[in-house]
Amino acid sequence: MRTRTKLYAAVVGLATTGALALSSGGASSHGYTDLPVSRQKLCQLGTVTNCGDIQWEPQSVEGPKGFPAAGPADGQLCSGGNTRFAQLDRSRTPSGGAWPTTKVSGGQSYTFRWQFTAMHATTDFKYYVTRPGWNQDHNLSRSDLNLTPFLTVPYGGQRPPSTLSHSGTLPTGLSGHHVILAVWTIADTGNAFYACSDVTF
Repeated sequence: MRTRTKLYAAVVGLATTGALALSSGGASSHGYTDLPVSRQKLCQLGTVTNCGDIQWEPQSVEGPKGFPAAGPADGQLCSGGNTRFAQLDRSRTPSGGAWPTTKVSGGQSYTFRWQFTAMHATTDFKYYVTRPGWNQDHNLSRSDLNLTPFLTVPYGGQRPPSTLSHSGTLPTGLSGHHVILAVWTIADTGNAFYACSDVTF
């Protein structure tokens, strides 16, 4: 009887573990940009405060892939559609100040960098930037962005290393405050990871 009870407990334990693994989906595969520094990284560093859960999980901004035709809803692009991370979507920081920016120049070659806490088979990385005259006073929407990426880095289903850098040329004709939206598209799930970086041209 004891043997049967132990066996039953072991089977239930394995089933529970399997259910948790299935429910987490691609949750073990996470990443974020730190060049230019993303909003979630600023929260993790404490440069921006009162960010909520994202300060402990900068790598977890995961949402549906297929941007811009699909993906997170307008107004939820920087959070990947995660309501837990809604602070990232706001046009101003949780304390009401401006998001800190990275200084860049149009036409310069810039090295973008991702940090991964776990790696995933990758379709590509794409980078979008806001249009001249975009509306800075509301949550970022598709209408604010040039929906043609200025940089696409195909990755052919490979898994990235823990730190990945690649270079591209920043677009010209922009001045002042803009947002770069970086999208890491996963090859073998229905998701992508999103990161918004505030820059000043």
